Amino acid sequence: MLALGIETSCDETAAAVVDGDRRILASVVASQLDRHRLYGGIVPEVAARAHLELLQGLVRQALDEAKVGFADLDLVAATTGPGLIGGVIVGSTFGKALSLARRLPFLAINHLEGHALSPRLSNGISFPYLLLLVSGGHCQLLAVEGVGRYRRYGTTVDDAAGEAFDKAAKKLGLGFPGGPAIERAAKSGNAARFPLPKPMLGRPGCDFSFSGLKTAVAQAVEALGREPTAQEQADLAASFQEAVAASLADRTRNALRRFIDEHGPGHALVVAGGVAANTRLREVLAELARAHHNGFVAPPLALCTDNAAMIAWAGIERHALGEEDGLDVAPRPRWPLDAEAPPAPYAGAKA
Repeated sequence: MLALGIETSCDETAAAVVDGDRRILASVVASQLDRHRLYGGIVPEVAARAHLELLQGLVRQALDEAKVGFADLDLVAATTGPGLIGGVIVGSTFGKALSLARRLPFLAINHLEGHALSPRLSNGISFPYLLLLVSGGHCQLLAVEGVGRYRRYGTTVDDAAGEAFDKAAKKLGLGFPGGPAIERAAKSGNAARFPLPKPMLGRPGCDFSFSGLKTAVAQAVEALGREPTAQEQADLAASFQEAVAASLADRTRNALRRFIDEHGPGHALVVAGGVAANTRLREVLAELARAHHNGFVAPPLALCTDNAAMIAWAGIERHALGEEDGLDVAPRPRWPLDAEAPPAPYAGAKA
């Protein structure tokens, strides 16, 4: 089984070739950071045009690196949501056209499911497992019970953690993207210098909130009455990172207890999504998993950020169950993994 994966849901254009033995034969990603850095964030129109410009060449590059041709492929899998709708349309339409021209099965993949199944690609873990999915647009805790079988325990009531990283980094003058910038600065910082709030800490349930923490960083900068020094930037970055990690760990602890009650001990705790690349977050989650006698899995960094290998793998998993999508399937800006979960508490939150 050989799958071509296409990912265009946000600001990275990606193509990959993956086989049924969990081998990534090629995975190429074209970053658009230089195009968006000028604006301090992602501009959807700019992203969509870049996908259109880059995708065909990236697909050819992936096939060349994998040393295969179109005739060797068994299926095409493309992100069809959720995400910036312009980019999603570009990738899914390209995938459909390729499917039609080459008479290949087409799999319309939920970007979040790509992240959810990525530890099965990287580590071969079995169902069920508890997933903390944490990225720029999403922050959720889910019981992953099988392909297409997800139960959401909690979600953000306002901002996602990754969005908070970006906004905090901008306020501190550290640039974009915020996650790597905050982590770099925090290495030389004192996390105890600025007493920032740890959102939702100690509360029941598994929901998240980061809007107040983002505001607290802005207030701390304003209280200085001037631009922060390099050391103040580092100290605030460390304080912010520690607050996010503590909040995520607290919410995950509640979810882990619920998950163990439902499924028993010994299953994996998994973190995935762009924020999962943060070293401090991995440390606190690994400690949490050990305390509950659960394994801990964090996919390699290349599979945490947006990539097409996870999309190809999700296509393989779904195709193995006999699934295939029609070419009339519509791109979706929103697409919850747990369709039966109640709406996110706040309309701006990503379901």
